[in-house]
Amino acid sequence: MKYPRLLSSGANNKVIVLSETEVGKLFTGDTRSDIGSEAEKMQYANGINELVARFKRLEFNEELQAEMLVMERIYPIDYRAYEVERRELWLSVFMDEIAQLHSGGFVHRDIKRSSNISGQAFDNILLTQNGLRLIDVGISAIREKVGDTIFNKYLEIENAELKEFAAYFISR
Repeated sequence: MKYPRLLSSGANNKVIVLSETEVGKLFTGDTRSDIGSEAEKMQYANGINELVARFKRLEFNEELQAEMLVMERIYPIDYRAYEVERRELWLSVFMDEIAQLHSGGFVHRDIKRSSNISGQAFDNILLTQNGLRLIDVGISAIREKVGDTIFNKYLEIENAELKEFAAYFISR
């Protein structure tokens, strides 16, 4: 199906523009992700800091016959246009904010895409006028939901991916 105002397509969902300030992630059929779970994880992360895109609401789009997770619209900018010193500052703030998420019991789990999933490595991290931001919390985890052992394993993997991202972001 062709979607109006399509912004992006992920492995399981499409994101459409709703307005200058909002986008909707569409959940149609069996998307292998649960809209309620994703909304809960997004709200949890939003309660810690503003690193993850802001959750707005859940709604049903009659025209598209799709459940929709409505969130803030983020306008990414190309970091390669900025000098390394500025990127180092953005990265430092990002690392502090992601450490806050981790301490608060939230791990993103999709910092670097698996090689068998479409999309580019690190395309869930966007540079905006307000610094680096995270999108797509579909496979993220909350410590109190998965327990310490699983959470710590996810955290170990994410921290390794963050080291790769830091090198990529600064040197590109």
